[in-house]
Amino acid sequence: MATIKKPDLSDPKLREMLKQGMGHNYYGEPAWPNDLLYIFPVVILGTIACCVGLAVLDPALVGEPADPFATPLEILPEWYLYPTFQILRIVPSKLLGIGAMIAIPLGQMLVPFIENINKFQNPFRRPLATTVFLFGTAVTMWLGIGATLPIQESLTLGLF
Repeated sequence: MATIKKPDLSDPKLREMLKQGMGHNYYGEPAWPNDLLYIFPVVILGTIACCVGLAVLDPALVGEPADPFATPLEILPEWYLYPTFQILRIVPSKLLGIGAMIAIPLGQMLVPFIENINKFQNPFRRPLATTVFLFGTAVTMWLGIGATLPIQESLTLGLF
């Protein structure tokens, strides 16, 4: 039971845009009620089912009991915090490290405002946003890999 908005092909502006490969967002399935009532609940329930299934199939093991009198040689956070941990390790001032961590999401929030004249969703037609994304992904992976190495090799990843 889907609602479909049919295109008005008598509109010359829409016909011209369709010739150029654009204008497809002016018709099709609207978000209400199709996506919000039918697609989103299925995706959310599927995600929950995957998480529960993985938790049942591979439960987390209980580690050794904590010893408050013995500190491990190398304390590492969870894998998703490696880049943040690496920033705090390599920046000499902890205040600068916290400032760098705050500047990263703020800089990412500015990208849509810098490139707001571009209405395309295609990443190849949004060069600034694509470049920022790829550069950020590369730096995040570099920092994450470097966090697992000793501090002397963490910036060069042991390659130089």
